Amino acid sequence: MPKFSVRCLILAFLALAGLGAEPVRAQNFQTSVPSAILIDAGTNTVLFEKNADEFAKPASTVKILTAELIFQALAEGKLKLDEPFTVSEHAWRTGGAPAGGSAMFLPLNSTARVEDLLRGLVIQSGNDAAITLAEGFAGSEEGFVTRMNKRAVELGLVKSRFGNPWGMDGPDQKVTAREMAKLAAHVIKTYPQFYGYFGEKEFTWNKIRQQNRNPLLTMSIGADGLKTGNIDKESGYGLVGSATQDGRRLIVAIYGAKSAKERAEEARKLLQWGFRNFEEKPLFKAGEPVGPAQVYGGTQGSVELTAKEDIKVLLPRGANERLMGKIVYEGPLLAPVEAGATVGRLEIRRGNAVVLEQPLQTAESVEQGSLPRRAFDAIYESAAAAIHQKLSGKK
Repeated sequence: MPKFSVRCLILAFLALAGLGAEPVRAQNFQTSVPSAILIDAGTNTVLFEKNADEFAKPASTVKILTAELIFQALAEGKLKLDEPFTVSEHAWRTGGAPAGGSAMFLPLNSTARVEDLLRGLVIQSGNDAAITLAEGFAGSEEGFVTRMNKRAVELGLVKSRFGNPWGMDGPDQKVTAREMAKLAAHVIKTYPQFYGYFGEKEFTWNKIRQQNRNPLLTMSIGADGLKTGNIDKESGYGLVGSATQDGRRLIVAIYGAKSAKERAEEARKLLQWGFRNFEEKPLFKAGEPVGPAQVYGGTQGSVELTAKEDIKVLLPRGANERLMGKIVYEGPLLAPVEAGATVGRLEIRRGNAVVLEQPLQTAESVEQGSLPRRAFDAIYESAAAAIHQKLSGKK
């Protein structure tokens, strides 16, 4: 049997000529907030990052994941928009008017439709709406939190942890800007039928009219969602937002701003800088071979890897840069190999920064080879492993 390891195929082929005269460097933007990231939703290119993998207190931005679970249940037919949920004493006392935080002001023991609760969640940032949705869907707030963390792992949020659905601070409540931007991109792409709730500028419930708390929606920059968050001075002010201009969508996530004003201004400046200073460059078309992965014990020794979608990257306008790419997979792949299996990823780097990650699939199937072929591969793998150990000084 072969010894499997993470293997990389370096692709030093991405020399991209600029179109303008004066190059614009990708990281020349400066922001005062401690943690930030800006990504292009269409290409998944990271345009800017600052401490994007450091933990931050999400506050009410956690409600994006709360909404995602409800969106998923609606899309799968497990919930209906007009389904009524009852407001428990816990939801009313902890998240409603008596608590003094952001609330939809749901009356105790009243009922509200799922759609109204969603609007109260993402427009008014109602803590009572979040708890009522959690209890109505999962039976309890604790049960919903379990689902939140399971769902986070499914979505690739491997560092972030969630302790409640509405944003109260605690040791089990921590996120990173990168993962919250990733969550936002997923919500926008997967639930276009529900994403519009995030962009509604106001909502009236029980004769109480409240404005959307997202300041980007009033700035005429194409913003259409998502959420703000703040607990206290220690947590700072956070925001996960998105905007579109000329068919291009950018997503920004910032945490730790000192004030609501700083939060709004830094998010706006990041989005405007991204729209003005980048242009799209194609790398591979969907289905086009990106590079090979080694196969063990098959009718052939390798298989081409491709992407399901066109691979594009955003570069600073006028830049003349050399990007480096590498295919990362755990291998060699063990035959038989199915066509279309996701077995690795393409990483594109600008210097030390990873600006793009794209899953790669096998372009064709590879059947199991003959016994002599498998024996040859076993000898080859053993010899290769021995050489590697010798070169690395291992015994």
